[in-house]
Amino acid sequence: MTKIVYLDCPTGIAGDMCLGALVDVGVPLDYLRQHLDPLGLAHEYTLEAEPVKRGGQLATKVHVHLAEASHTHRHLPDIQNIIKNAQLPPRVTTWSLQIFERLAIAESAVHGLSPETVHFHEVGAIDAIVDIVGTCLGLDWLEIDELYCSALPKGGGTVKSAHGVLSVPVPAVLKLWEQRQVPVYSNGIEKELVTPTGAAITTTLVKQFGPMPDLQVQKIGLGAGTKELSLPNALRLWVGETTVSSRQTEMITVLETQIDDMSPQGIAYTCEQLLEAGALDVFTQPVTMKKSRTGLLLTVICFPELASTCESLLFRETTTLGIRFRTQPRHLLHRELHTVMTPYGQVRVKIARQGDNIMNVHPEYEDCAKLAQESGQPWQMIHQLALEAAGSI
Repeated sequence: MTKIVYLDCPTGIAGDMCLGALVDVGVPLDYLRQHLDPLGLAHEYTLEAEPVKRGGQLATKVHVHLAEASHTHRHLPDIQNIIKNAQLPPRVTTWSLQIFERLAIAESAVHGLSPETVHFHEVGAIDAIVDIVGTCLGLDWLEIDELYCSALPKGGGTVKSAHGVLSVPVPAVLKLWEQRQVPVYSNGIEKELVTPTGAAITTTLVKQFGPMPDLQVQKIGLGAGTKELSLPNALRLWVGETTVSSRQTEMITVLETQIDDMSPQGIAYTCEQLLEAGALDVFTQPVTMKKSRTGLLLTVICFPELASTCESLLFRETTTLGIRFRTQPRHLLHRELHTVMTPYGQVRVKIARQGDNIMNVHPEYEDCAKLAQESGQPWQMIHQLALEAAGSI
């Protein structure tokens, strides 16, 4: 069984919302206080939780009350030393360092500095450190194996920061979303809905953004945001279990373009380059375009983080002037690769399962072709022998 958390973010996500949802789902506040104390920052803040209502729903609001004299701004090496010296649980140390490193890389890209010299301002403040390390502590306490997250609302308007008045989403959030190709949408609320801390936590720890994976629900916690909004301002944290053999869901990006003025050789070369770059699949279909011209619809399927690379290849290698794209979920069967023995040699066989049921058995083409060439036997016979050998698995 795999224990997972799904972050449902109808009004966005911030560090204090993560902490509130974790406390609401059962993580003891005293546990967080106890394990945050070794950071050596206890004199700069106090941690408090209270039940509140958001849109008529009961949720937990976690407050990080700062001491009046706490105005220290820190750089990445300062924060890394604090975390490394705190003797936190191993996963908490690793996750926390990864989150701050990703955030530093995003900030450095925005300001044109190296990650080590970025002055974090709000993000280096004590409440951000408590939010990030506390969230990692809570997930570790729950013994979570995998983290998933919904698409995120983009928000709008402006917000005051150490750099002046900024448009929402703020530059650091945009850069973090770009790095992970996060799916976003508008929920009609023109406020800051995703903070840099919330964006850093999700883009670092989340395995996949999109629909909720199949799971058996155990607990649901609500972490309250600060503002009252037109929607209940709460992060919904689902805790559940799924089995390894359950149907898997992952996000993919589909790129499409129609071409009517290229040679077949150029199309073939482009397809080869896309596959070498890591595309999951590339295929063409004949279409009739405007002015009744015969052309091709070229379709590329890839993971979202590879979409910009594939798009650049299409613009470079083809005559297209525009590319359509969409990001969507796809379901997969659980797959295993086995090696079977035939009278002519070994063949790898891909087996697809749904639960305990075998849904598909497929010998690898290249293995069958190699044995057919070496033995002088028909490819179909080698393929059939591999299928028969796979029947004993």
